[in-house]
Amino acid sequence: MTAADTGRGPNQLSDGHLWLHFTRTSDWMGPEPSIPVIDRGDGCYVWDTAGNRFLDGLSALFCVQAGYGRREMVDAAAAQMAKLPFATNWATAHQPAIDLATELAERFPGDLNHAFFVNSGSEAVESALKLARQYHAARGEPQRHKVISRNYAYHGTTLGALGVTGLESLSEPFQPLAPSHIHVANTNSYRPQTDDPAGAIEQAIIDAGPETVSAVILEPVQNAGGCFMPPAGYFERIREMCDRYGVLFVSDEVICAFGRLGTWTGAEMFDYQPDIITFAKGVTSAYAPLGGMVFRSELARALNKEPTDMFLHGSTWGGHPVACAVASANIAVFESEDLLGNVAKNGPWFHEQLQRLYQEHDIVGDVRGIGYFWALELVKDRDRKIAFDDTETEELLRGFLSRRMLELGLICRADDRDEPVIQISPPLIADRTVLGELFDVLDRVLGESRARLGSSRSAPAPDRPAGGPGTVSP
Repeated sequence: MTAADTGRGPNQLSDGHLWLHFTRTSDWMGPEPSIPVIDRGDGCYVWDTAGNRFLDGLSALFCVQAGYGRREMVDAAAAQMAKLPFATNWATAHQPAIDLATELAERFPGDLNHAFFVNSGSEAVESALKLARQYHAARGEPQRHKVISRNYAYHGTTLGALGVTGLESLSEPFQPLAPSHIHVANTNSYRPQTDDPAGAIEQAIIDAGPETVSAVILEPVQNAGGCFMPPAGYFERIREMCDRYGVLFVSDEVICAFGRLGTWTGAEMFDYQPDIITFAKGVTSAYAPLGGMVFRSELARALNKEPTDMFLHGSTWGGHPVACAVASANIAVFESEDLLGNVAKNGPWFHEQLQRLYQEHDIVGDVRGIGYFWALELVKDRDRKIAFDDTETEELLRGFLSRRMLELGLICRADDRDEPVIQISPPLIADRTVLGELFDVLDRVLGESRARLGSSRSAPAPDRPAGGPGTVSP
């Protein structure tokens, strides 16, 4: 039955048949849903069912790297469906997964030569945590089960991945989780939690008992909180301490891999060698669901000593042949159009334009990021780094900013999983004309935001300490 058959308009969500992810019910279950229903896309733009055009300044959710409307991926999917729509990677194999694993081994750093495919970023992290546990057990250290991650870091929603996610309000409804997760200071230089974030990780390893720690999991650039960049030498120290204490180093690159920073991986960008890289999102430019992990040869050898050995993990759809074929087509687009070069060329200019917005709008407290992955932190008083309280944050982000950007034809993310930020992450095909349109909208909406809020110079002290935990309302 279609919408026409029922007399319902194409934008009606209020009956609640479709339940949305991380979206307030008040935004879509009322009589007049306030969120767009996306109908089609082309290049860097999408249109909703009412015909409104939006510049997608978030690449949907950090994932439509090559933009919308790519025939290359559509044709690859159709050809694979016609030839072999499905086969498992469970006691059989198929050529698209073999080819993609080889392509990743050729592009990922060092001896990350082995790929295991799943369906999502959460599953990729879950797989990495299980691989680390089984690796240690195979080496006679089954007591290594603790995992260290950073405050506010988001690593997924499955129970294992949720445990290492450093956002208490996301995990609170599902407690108790396994008591194996340790959260430490992140690398927020604007509101530092410690003077030595790498040292905080080492101290956590020591306090936990090094012989009980399985892995350290870190994003190259932390997304939640707004693009926290690593300080100089940070990852070099993490690698050295992981080697010293026998801990595996997992680089969670569900967002950062596949060109978001201007390189194939964040590990390449910041010149470090992890033991495992998790990925998803950009591997197919979101044309098909696919995630996975690549891992070093030492881990493969530990799980391949006896004829009966296997990695005790799997799923029906993991490494779906259609998704793998789409991923290979996506990689071909990356190289034929030099998408990495486009990001590397425009990234510094991108930063310059955001710095201009910083200079012109005192509501912007900090500019953070690299490549095509940026965040603007918003403040009540920039000179004193005074944060908005919870009520002001609600009014700013959801009462005005999010809706106003949509009215002006821009999709960006207004987020408050730490302090309020605007996240900016356009498709990697975006040129300076497209980016200029994005900056024009941001310029206007930041000015309007300050006008609504009034002068910051007489702002009172915040109701909570600046930099402290905020509400989580995805």
